[in-house]
Amino acid sequence: MEQAWGVTEYGTWRLTSGVPDVRLGRGVVGYRGYRVSMDRPQRRVEVPNATVTMVVNFAAPVRVYRAGAVADISYTSLVNGLRTDATVGEHDGRMHGVEVHLAPWMAFTLFRVPMHELRDRVVPLSDLLGPWADVLEARLARAPGWAERFALLDALFLGRVARGPAAAPQTAWAWDRLTASGGMVPLADLARGSGWSARHLEQRFREQIGLSPKTAARVLRLQRALRMLTAGGTALAAAEACGFYDQAHLHRDFRRMTGFAPGEFLVRRGAGARPVDRLPGQVTSALL
Repeated sequence: MEQAWGVTEYGTWRLTSGVPDVRLGRGVVGYRGYRVSMDRPQRRVEVPNATVTMVVNFAAPVRVYRAGAVADISYTSLVNGLRTDATVGEHDGRMHGVEVHLAPWMAFTLFRVPMHELRDRVVPLSDLLGPWADVLEARLARAPGWAERFALLDALFLGRVARGPAAAPQTAWAWDRLTASGGMVPLADLARGSGWSARHLEQRFREQIGLSPKTAARVLRLQRALRMLTAGGTALAAAEACGFYDQAHLHRDFRRMTGFAPGEFLVRRGAGARPVDRLPGQVTSALL
């Protein structure tokens, strides 16, 4: 496990990262426990990335909603499917819980629903796990430490993998190729490598990933551009390297998927004195 903590002018934060059981393979990307104690409400924008996120809160609920909408639903535990737009998460300043990041084809197995049903949606965990969601919340909250909590998650997921519908190996292979390339592999090459027709690959992606290969590639190109921009690269260089026609195309897609122009998003990421990204190597969030 790895731990990080800090103090800001508003309070304290602590993060604990865990590595899932090796038998879960690359399908469970990682675990992260969190405890935030701030003296005022906190808001952040979450931009599209390449994982399905499961969150279990032990204390006060959080509000998660599409950027630009009204926050009218609170969640103790939730699942956020693959997205093509930004969401806003907010809480009263105190949070304690754990989040799990999943490859979408693993989420298909664990939650046993077609993944297009979770596209651009936040759903209560109980909608997917039924009564087990309440049992999981209680057991995680009572566990004496993070090692025990991560072990509980391992046991839950290993059991569900053993009984759930397996994603097609071709789907996982095509998803890995697409993510490794930052969305730059053409659909025809993915189809040829999988041994499927382009139409069949799209159908399987809709069922087991949640997005079409073309739409998933747009999200992955955005993530690659975000990494370049936050590392100090120019918009022109990012547009050329990430498959956008020109800077204007990058700016349109950027605003459509994040709600901000690139410069404004980068300024917001610089606010505050605590980590804002949920996943190593990805740009996922900015404070509001």
